[in-house]
Amino acid sequence: MFKKFSPSTDIAGHTPVKTSVQRQIRAGVLSQWKIEPETLEAVWPKKEGLIHVKCREHVSVYTVQSEPLFFQHFDGPFYPTLRFLHKYPYILPKVQIDRGAIRFLLAGAPMMCPGFTSAGGRLPPLEDAIPVDRVVAIHAEGKEHAVGVGITKLSTEDMKKINQGVAVEPGSYLGDDLWSLKTL
Repeated sequence: MFKKFSPSTDIAGHTPVKTSVQRQIRAGVLSQWKIEPETLEAVWPKKEGLIHVKCREHVSVYTVQSEPLFFQHFDGPFYPTLRFLHKYPYILPKVQIDRGAIRFLLAGAPMMCPGFTSAGGRLPPLEDAIPVDRVVAIHAEGKEHAVGVGITKLSTEDMKKINQGVAVEPGSYLGDDLWSLKTL
């Protein structure tokens, strides 16, 4: 989504979000992520205004004090920015790619099943299976922090069984243009 993103050309405008809509967004974030209300309150105080940054291709970035916190494509799920995810790494389920898939992720390519099922990849066990269309943190073999945020196109059980095709579609990754922006 942010492969060739330029604030000067790709942003249509900044709009303050109404308080009633902020409550809906807050409820949506709390239901989609494993984050405590107190933690979200520390990052996004209720008295602090949320700004909706409208971007090209129906992408919405939400900022607090000009710092991007999360984004959304159309009316889909909320993705945390990588900077937010690095501060609170426990909010999303984790999947891990092997070393060979890192360069493809950093180029913005979809993550294929073999990158998760090979020796360096890791998927959660059966009791913690991740369903289709769930936002996940993409970790890389040998790296401490997440290198990307994406949405699953197959459940983790199907990734193990089928072992071919697109497994996770990245929304943001290290080195993309959203990562390079500290403020909007």
